[in-house]
Amino acid sequence: MSADSSGAEAHQAETPKAEIPQAKASRWYLYVIETAAGALYTGITTDVDRRLAEHRAGRGAKALRGKGPLTLRHHEPVGDHGTALRREAEIKRLTAARKRAWLRQRTEEASV
Repeated sequence: MSADSSGAEAHQAETPKAEIPQAKASRWYLYVIETAAGALYTGITTDVDRRLAEHRAGRGAKALRGKGPLTLRHHEPVGDHGTALRREAEIKRLTAARKRAWLRQRTEEASV
C-alpha cells in the first residue's frame, strides 16, 4: 500500500500544474446620458450600445427610469475597470455647470 502511495505522490510531483487562464482584459468606457429634462447621468460600461439600450428599456439605473427620451451625449474609452471607476467618480463630483463645460470641451476636441 505504501508503494502505491509513494508512486502516486511521485507522479503528482512530476506533473506540471495547469495554467489558470487570466481573465480577459475588458475595455471600459465612460458615458454621459442626458434626460429629457436636461439632467446629466454619468456611468461606465464595457458596451455603450448595450448599456444605452438597457437604460432606454428601463433596466439599470433607477435615476433614469421614466426620464426619457435619453440621449447619449458622450462616451470615451478609459482603460481598465479601476480606472473607469475613478474617472466616473471624478466626473460625478463636478457641478452641473462644470460637467456641461467638460462636455463642450470634449465635443470641440472631437470636431478638430
